[in-house]
Amino acid sequence: MMFSIYQIILPWLAIILSITSLFLSSWIIIPAPNRLLQILGVGAPEVSPWLFILNIISLLTALLCIYQPQIQIITCIFSLIGLMLCGSVLVKIAPTQMQMSAAIQQELGENYLAQIPLQVSAKMQPQPFSLANSFRGIPLEKIRHKKDILFATPGGVPLKMEVYQPEEVGKYPALVVIYGGAWQSGNPHANYKFNQYLAARGYTVFAIDYRHAPKYQFPAQLDDVRTALNFIRQQAAEYEADPENMILLGRSSGAHLAMLAAYQPDAPPIRAVVSYYGPTNLTEGYNDPPQPDPLNTRAILTTFLGGSPQELPDEYKIASPINYVTRPLPPTLLIYGSRDHVVQAKFGRRMYETLHKAGATAVFLEIPWAEHAFDAVFNGVSNQLALYYTERFLAWALFSPKSE
Repeated sequence: MMFSIYQIILPWLAIILSITSLFLSSWIIIPAPNRLLQILGVGAPEVSPWLFILNIISLLTALLCIYQPQIQIITCIFSLIGLMLCGSVLVKIAPTQMQMSAAIQQELGENYLAQIPLQVSAKMQPQPFSLANSFRGIPLEKIRHKKDILFATPGGVPLKMEVYQPEEVGKYPALVVIYGGAWQSGNPHANYKFNQYLAARGYTVFAIDYRHAPKYQFPAQLDDVRTALNFIRQQAAEYEADPENMILLGRSSGAHLAMLAAYQPDAPPIRAVVSYYGPTNLTEGYNDPPQPDPLNTRAILTTFLGGSPQELPDEYKIASPINYVTRPLPPTLLIYGSRDHVVQAKFGRRMYETLHKAGATAVFLEIPWAEHAFDAVFNGVSNQLALYYTERFLAWALFSPKSE
């Protein structure tokens, strides 16, 4: 009797497993049509090693537990399709890493790594991608962490920051991190693993806050970032930060604010800027939205600026970082995903080309399978590659003679 129950249950479990694994894997290539499914579109390629294992288990389960030939063939086909989808990411890792390595060497010099002190490079990830880290996570070390540091109260709104410091007391470069969230949401605790990781590599990381749209529209967000930078410079000694070695890093709308703040004519000394999939030209972003457009980029921009480019052309121009690239600017690292359906990679490439024409040092890295916010999965495939080159770019910007 027990054996007959298993004969009934196990085939159904095998069928469900094969359908589930294929469904999850399909988002590696299917663009998400709405905000809810965007989570799957972002996450699927980043956990492709896990999905690859799941599809193998699904295939073996179908072969061993399904006794009806037609159903067995169908479920095996599902599993094989899932394996191919996951494999389409895994087989691209090595060539993508080679392309990224060539791109950064082209801009910073073939010997750029030799300019980084050994005590700094020794702390970095030894390889661009580790399959072991995909499963166990990227190792994090002990640091010091301070929360709820009030730095301003514009209009009575309390703005706070979090500070991540190396475990040992010292004086460290200041890395200012600005979160994303369509200028409408988010908080300084976002991407805390990234902040902890960089602090352990010898940075004082300041994760700052800013006011949100629609209640507070541009330029309130830029004003808040500039206020935070002034606060950090004034209080640098208290947090063991070097105000003359400051770098700005942001994600999405936070990357937009990082570029905008660093490129202002009266900006404080900034050693480098890192943009993870940041908007660069808001007018073009409105006029040429992605297809599909799961987050409704036009609605986001309208909320942020108070209208369309036709209604507010000057505001869109002032709020676009690309319009400030009229002179040499701090070295800039731009990282985008080819499958980004929020901020298309082509805008990042145009920013790179514009920076080059102005005489600035710029590096453009593109990840073929990555969606917007790919680094939300900290140990994901894309973030491992991005993190590997980000920490090298940061170290080069601080220690290279050419960057001074």
